[in-house]
Amino acid sequence: MSFNVSDPLSLFSQWLDEAAGTEVNDPNAMALATLDADGTLSNRIVLLKGHDAQGFRFFTNYEGRKGLALEANPKAAALFHWKTLDRQVRLEGPVKRLSPEESQAYYDTRARGSRIGAWASLQSQPLPDREALQSRIDDYETRFEGLEQFPKPDYWGGFILQPLAMEFWRAGDFRLHERVRLTRRETRGDWTQSPLYP
Repeated sequence: MSFNVSDPLSLFSQWLDEAAGTEVNDPNAMALATLDADGTLSNRIVLLKGHDAQGFRFFTNYEGRKGLALEANPKAAALFHWKTLDRQVRLEGPVKRLSPEESQAYYDTRARGSRIGAWASLQSQPLPDREALQSRIDDYETRFEGLEQFPKPDYWGGFILQPLAMEFWRAGDFRLHERVRLTRRETRGDWTQSPLYP
């Protein structure tokens, strides 16, 4: 019943492509778990914005809770769950910041409202009311009026998760699911494969 995973990145890409055809919203959504500086675990949904042999990329405010957690403890776990396909993929590994140039390149592809939002949002900080946020949005709309391209905030950018472990999961009858875990010692090392009990 178990399946062989000769190339985990290729299999992930295949599954993600298939999910794009079946999932109504955000097939690239992943639950990202981090550890705060005080040891508190936190989890939230983020969107995968690219992956290759280097790792899995996502973007955020570096001064928000997840950004601060990843600076304090630069490791994370991520989970993709595609209910329509009865599949999951888990990732675990170190995380590091992307270069400002790579972050800017992605920032430039975002909708203008999302780029303004990156400037306006004091992510994870208390919000007195929606008017306070709207006021900041208006201020930055004025600041960048007439500009098609403008720089990202210094406090906003990307991270890359470089998995040392990946697990592929397919639903089976009577909860006898198929699971294969792959591990490696280094982020560019060879993968060791191990089927798991359900």
